Amino acid sequence: VKHGYSKRVWCTLIGKTLYYFRSQEDKFPLGQIKLWEAKVEEVDRSCDSDEDYEASGRSLLSTHYTIVIHPKDQGPTYLLIGSKHEKDTWLYHLTVAAGSNNVNVGSEFEQLVCKLLNIEGEPSSQIWRHPTLCHSKEGIISPLTTLPSEALQTEAIKLFKTCQLFINAAVDSPAIDYHISLAQSALQICLTHPELQNEICCQLIKQTRRRQPQNQPGPLQGWQLLALCVGLFLPHHPFLWLLRLHLKRNADSRTEFGKYAIYCQRCVERTQQNGDREVRPSRMEILSTLLRNPYHHSLPFSIPVHFMNGIYQVVGFDASTTVEEFLNTLNQDTGMRKPAQSGFALFTDDPSGRDLEHCLQGNIKICDIISKWEQASKEQQPGKCEGTRTVRLTYKNRLYFSMQARGETDREKLLLMYQTNDQIINGLFPLNKDLALEMAALLAQVEIGDFERPFSTPAGHVTNQCKANQTLKQVIEKFYPKRYRDGCSEEQLRQLCQRLSTRWMALRGHSVADCVRIYLTVARKWPFFGAKLFLAKPITPSALGSTFMWLAVHEDGLSILEYNSMRLIVSYVYKSLMTFGGYQDDFMVVINNEHSKDKPTEKLLFAMAKPKILEITLLIASYINNFHQQKAAFHHLSAPALLSARTRGPQARAMGSQPLLSSSRPTKGPTLL
Repeated sequence: VKHGYSKRVWCTLIGKTLYYFRSQEDKFPLGQIKLWEAKVEEVDRSCDSDEDYEASGRSLLSTHYTIVIHPKDQGPTYLLIGSKHEKDTWLYHLTVAAGSNNVNVGSEFEQLVCKLLNIEGEPSSQIWRHPTLCHSKEGIISPLTTLPSEALQTEAIKLFKTCQLFINAAVDSPAIDYHISLAQSALQICLTHPELQNEICCQLIKQTRRRQPQNQPGPLQGWQLLALCVGLFLPHHPFLWLLRLHLKRNADSRTEFGKYAIYCQRCVERTQQNGDREVRPSRMEILSTLLRNPYHHSLPFSIPVHFMNGIYQVVGFDASTTVEEFLNTLNQDTGMRKPAQSGFALFTDDPSGRDLEHCLQGNIKICDIISKWEQASKEQQPGKCEGTRTVRLTYKNRLYFSMQARGETDREKLLLMYQTNDQIINGLFPLNKDLALEMAALLAQVEIGDFERPFSTPAGHVTNQCKANQTLKQVIEKFYPKRYRDGCSEEQLRQLCQRLSTRWMALRGHSVADCVRIYLTVARKWPFFGAKLFLAKPITPSALGSTFMWLAVHEDGLSILEYNSMRLIVSYVYKSLMTFGGYQDDFMVVINNEHSKDKPTEKLLFAMAKPKILEITLLIASYINNFHQQKAAFHHLSAPALLSARTRGPQARAMGSQPLLSSSRPTKGPTLL
């Protein structure tokens, strides 16, 4: 009710602003009330006059509770609320949003926290010893915080029981899975219902505080659950203030409890920096937190990252580490440039076990990836090695920029060579049998070194010969195209090994760097080096025919290649792609033909495997986005240079740059969508 007029509305409190809508489904509010420093209080019903509220003779609620919000420099707004519980909830949250430390609103726990806030948490205060703020063996009969529904109140009481079970059951091998499921279910409920996040933080602060002796910390498992909790989300004011104070008081590197408190402090800072998590913690995250004190490691978790040359690097991370931060660490450890320059990206395998990969965006958190993968794996392969399967991360090239080749580090070159070999053996790179053998010999020299020729000694000749043959066979299997070795007879295979040994011996004394340089120089002669190839079949009717072909995605555009010879049929620059992506079950590209008046647009449809449609769409989008980012960066670099050219006069004016040149400062770069 406002200015004597009433309206039935749906209210939403976001931060320090109350928005009101026609209905719950409405996206645009009818209005808003700024709450900061507003006066919020309950109106005594006995002095109400109905005509003040119920204008137009329409009774809103026969029995209602009333809250008045009186912002500075504005008239009052009255909220008429149907139930006592809802009135208490609104009164508390509106009071907090207004920045008031009113100690008479909210639950007992909330009122005590407000009292502590008013005395700035004075350590000697008797309030700290109040039973509501301290560890309790019994359950709670009502939530510690004000919650908006009875269903959530019930959940809060169950949540306390779950926390008690987690804290009281001993952590040993048989019970560890019990602890994992308790922690996951409690934290998942808080992610599903964010209203419970303040509640669980308050419950864990309570359960990690003892009354007697003074300030002795609560059970260790309470601290462990708190550590998992603050790695996911943080409570709001004033509970965040209480949490920080609680951790500061207990931080002590001489005790196990104190170490967990210090670790929690780190988690609070990182969660504030990188924001909340999306999903509950994974089995790995819970085990790491329970079985070893994470205080001892600046990065408490670690996971191997695999490379195309068969080796891996273990990388550390914490509960808030994003893919971007993770890759910064990985690049520093392995001597590689940033992904924007190298074009490398992090991939996961598919939790279903299918031969698929998923590229990871830079802002996702590593812990969320591991947890989502773990959940999907359980759903898709129930009962299969429960708890032992974990995500496999691979770091390899995704976008190739010829301009960036000059700055390639030795590690990048080596990995590009192995990635090219992967394309060669799988028939995604055009080369004849002789060249394939040369390339295999170069890889053998890199991986194994000089070829050990079998030398004759009366006794050992046979074994040496066998060993050499075995090595040659392994090299053929690992580095020679499958299509050329399939169907080879024993004799043909023997001759192939013979020819390989001759070429390999010719490389004696060549260093790894030498061989990598030769290999990449040869490979880069193919115009589509670095492109990603996708098998596709045009859907008839099509000028391209109806046989299989390759769609090659590269920095300059999309090219269509013949299936067998891999010769170019047609290329389209990205500027000419009007739209692209999945269309029903196929991949569609709409081309803008500027030069053809009869047919200004051309629609191409290709049958492709469904996961590949998503992959090619995202890859094209990445190349286009990258092009615009480079252009924007170039624009920002060149704007000052354009300004200094003011003196050149007519030539600059002819370019139509007059408005920019006459301005005294560079203009803003293009706005990118």
